[in-house]
Amino acid sequence: MPFLTALVLGVGVLCLIDLVLTVGVIRRLRAHEEMLTARPSAFPSIVLPPGAVIGGFSAESTDGVRVSDETLTEPVLIGVFSPDCPACHDRLPQFAERARSFPGGRRNVLAVLVGTEEEVADQRRTLEPVALVLIEKHGTGLTKALQVNGFPSLALVDENGRVVASGSTLEDLDKIPAHA
Repeated sequence: MPFLTALVLGVGVLCLIDLVLTVGVIRRLRAHEEMLTARPSAFPSIVLPPGAVIGGFSAESTDGVRVSDETLTEPVLIGVFSPDCPACHDRLPQFAERARSFPGGRRNVLAVLVGTEEEVADQRRTLEPVALVLIEKHGTGLTKALQVNGFPSLALVDENGRVVASGSTLEDLDKIPAHA
């Protein structure tokens, strides 16, 4: 019987030690979570976030229409795509479908293709019927105004140049903040 008592006592002590260690680990994890939450993101957003105002830009679409931050008089749907981006190949047809039914038609939809004329020829053919297409180098024009850091970049911009919704998927555009 003394052996059984010692065994039960030993198991109890081990359980108590395990419990103390587990509580300590949980406290450390909570402290790390708080530090990570308080720290700014290590990754820049892919495009200007909601509430930001786009920078100035001026460009000419592939069919000769002049567009700039000053010509925005209605909400505009913007998509920025690159020919060597696998996600762009998936999202471009979805963007074209959304553009087809966007209020104001193609004059209120800007599709920015980042690359050379030859590289973006297929994307251009898909988008020209539903959007004003701009072909530019990354870091210039509208990609600079929207602070594009990756592809695809999508944004819904109001008539004052304020980003209402943004992200890399059409679902991101459907998540319009309550204060918008």
